[in-house]
Amino acid sequence: MSLRIRLSRGGAKKHPYYRIVVADSRRPRDGRYIERLGSYNPMVAKDHPDRLTVKDDRIKYWLGVGAQPSDRVARFLSTLGLVEKPVVHEQTKQHLPRAKTLERQKEAEEAAKAKAEAPAEEAAPAEEAPAEEAKADEAPAEEAKAEEAKPADKPAEEAAPAEEAKAEEAAPAEEAKAEEAKTDEAPAEEAKADDKADEAPAEEAKADDKPEAKEKEDG
Repeated sequence: MSLRIRLSRGGAKKHPYYRIVVADSRRPRDGRYIERLGSYNPMVAKDHPDRLTVKDDRIKYWLGVGAQPSDRVARFLSTLGLVEKPVVHEQTKQHLPRAKTLERQKEAEEAAKAKAEAPAEEAAPAEEAPAEEAKADEAPAEEAKAEEAKPADKPAEEAAPAEEAKAEEAAPAEEAKAEEAKTDEAPAEEAKADDKADEAPAEEAKADDKPEAKEKEDG
């Protein structure tokens, strides 16, 4: 009978718990075993003390009597220094494409890149041509702006004659005001002259009254 030190699964669905057991190699994985040698709990952290527990003395005993550990158990025991680390053979990668398929994929990718680069190169000159046309269109626009700017200076020149016309209009108005003021002052002066004329007869009357007063005094 060949003996194997292996894992026996327990626990619930999606919450596995493994026992490290020694059993007959002909028994099923979760079947009857000879002795339990430890446990392995993958649901806890790697640095947790309950992740891996083993009985060193019992493992050494069963290894001494010819029991062979499975690959997974051998990895666990190699970390504890009980056995040498097993050689891990590279597994066949059947899910990956073959060499010819990879070559075809590379060729397809290169062809796609070449197609993508060709339209980009054609688009570059096409983009430059509209840019030059835009510059050519901008030149007449700049000339039009310059022409618009020149007439803008003319109103300043036209403003001077307008100011002169205003000054000419203002001058007759001021002369008219001065003449009106003179005409207003003339009647006032005439009125003063009339007042003076009225005062002169009054003074003459006073002079006539004075001799009579002297005669009365002499009498």
